Amino acid sequence: MKAIILAGGAGTRLWPMSRSTHPKQFTDLIGEESLICDTYRRLLRWLPQEKIYFSISPGFEEHLHTHLPEVPPERIFIEPEKRDTGPAMGYVAALLELSDPDEPIVFVPSDHYIKDEEMFLYCLQTGERLILETGKLLDISIEPQFPSTVLGYTHVGEVFEEKENIRVYTFLGHTEKPSYEIAKQYLAQGDYLWHANYYMWTPRKFMEAFDTCAPKMGEVFRQIQECLREKTQEGCAHAIVLYGELPKISFDYAVTEEMDPQNVLVIRGDFGWSDIGAWDTLYHCLSQDGYQNVVKGDCLVLDSTGSLVYGVPEKKVTVLGVQDLIIVDTKDALLVCRKDQAQRVKEIVQLLAQSGHQHLL
Repeated sequence: MKAIILAGGAGTRLWPMSRSTHPKQFTDLIGEESLICDTYRRLLRWLPQEKIYFSISPGFEEHLHTHLPEVPPERIFIEPEKRDTGPAMGYVAALLELSDPDEPIVFVPSDHYIKDEEMFLYCLQTGERLILETGKLLDISIEPQFPSTVLGYTHVGEVFEEKENIRVYTFLGHTEKPSYEIAKQYLAQGDYLWHANYYMWTPRKFMEAFDTCAPKMGEVFRQIQECLREKTQEGCAHAIVLYGELPKISFDYAVTEEMDPQNVLVIRGDFGWSDIGAWDTLYHCLSQDGYQNVVKGDCLVLDSTGSLVYGVPEKKVTVLGVQDLIIVDTKDALLVCRKDQAQRVKEIVQLLAQSGHQHLL
């Protein structure tokens, strides 16, 4: 099996630490190493390094080389331009189909927190086995903890298989980022799981899914394949032009919501998962002190509770008498917001862009 680490996102809800030129996957938000290094080391416990690839946006090459200098260029897929996970995953599948169409692959996000790595890797191994046994797309989903409006939901049916504490379900459908009321309904029903974005299949099957579920995109990928088969400068240039014609759309919207349920199985992942997408999510992943604070950097926190405080080495950050705040200080920008407003940080980034502060993005 090959693993492709998806590392092309911008992580705008984790501003000001995550920037368009230095996004969250290349920052040490949790431990001593960056999120992308954590993801790579985790996969190395299962796969040899020659089986681990990366998909990155243009401009991220230097970051990847800085954090993981041992990764050679031939294991890096660089999107011709940033167009979300639908085009990015299709581009990788199209290229891999040319060389090894039937070896299973798994797309692995670079910015997830995994508490139980052994169980996580066993879920991936289970997915590989079931691809070979059934020919179906395998997905990992997580039991929801609260009604989220920023995650997708997987509707599961009957149990297909249960072995060694891993339960596999049939697939009934997918809903991406529902409203709060619908998310509450899903939580109450008990047959909806959080979609974790670990897609496992073969390159050939991924390409067939585009042909069926998003035929216009599938046609572009087939044209890109023909261009790259030529192995000429003109062919590569035309492939880049074709890629720019693809819509900016996630794989979830483009393919998953249109999938035939008969072609999908869902693994319930019980391995302490969290998508590090915003500051409030990060807060719940990290160890808290006796006052439920998370503090990182040169910070002095007094008479404060339930807050996340991040500072930089060059500056002393002092906090007094606050509750449930997010405080993130960097060299050129400071964020202060209520913890329950952390999902709205993306709006701040949009306002900065509209007001001409591109240097802060």
